[in-house]
Amino acid sequence: MTQSSPNNESLTGEKTSAGNQLFPVFLKLNELHIVLIGAGNVGLEKLNAILNNSPFTRVTIIAEDIIPGIYALVVDFPQINIIQKSFADTDLDDANLVIAATNNSELNKRIREAAHQRKLLINVADKPELCDFYLGSVVHKGDLKIGISTNGKSPTIAKRLKEVLNESLPAALDITLQQMNNLRNSLTGDFADKVKKLNEVTAILVDPITKGR
Repeated sequence: MTQSSPNNESLTGEKTSAGNQLFPVFLKLNELHIVLIGAGNVGLEKLNAILNNSPFTRVTIIAEDIIPGIYALVVDFPQINIIQKSFADTDLDDANLVIAATNNSELNKRIREAAHQRKLLINVADKPELCDFYLGSVVHKGDLKIGISTNGKSPTIAKRLKEVLNESLPAALDITLQQMNNLRNSLTGDFADKVKKLNEVTAILVDPITKGR
């Protein structure tokens, strides 16, 4: 009898495992170039997500048909470049990240292949199995950002959790973050002393929760 492994092979040969295996990262999109293929409602949704989180991101939009909402949005973002044409593999030569948001599944697969040939990560709208990364729901309070992932299973649940956290976390939390940053910069002593002091100051954030259990 062979011992089962936590990792299994899917029908496509891809290794799968129970639970969310995604590794959360926060990208400096303002230093990257995103190529977005598709300029319909889904493309507009993706572009909004990018600019709401990182308004200085350089984005090139490639699409044959472009809805008015795209043009209306980019008016205030001069670094956004719209090119009305059909997709060519070479459109990805200067990209750092790729988002495919067309309504053509075969074209999306072709874009994915072109991205992978260039060692680029790609998000394919509404196709979790084709994605290298997801655009998750984000809670944003000043310098605080909390990313929410359901591993592509239910964007609706992620959206609801975002609403709950947005209502629960006070806007003044950003003031606390700035004060903590000023305190951290003013501390003297070695690393252990600084950590001890910061732990003492922030204990109030968790003590009420612990006492309530």
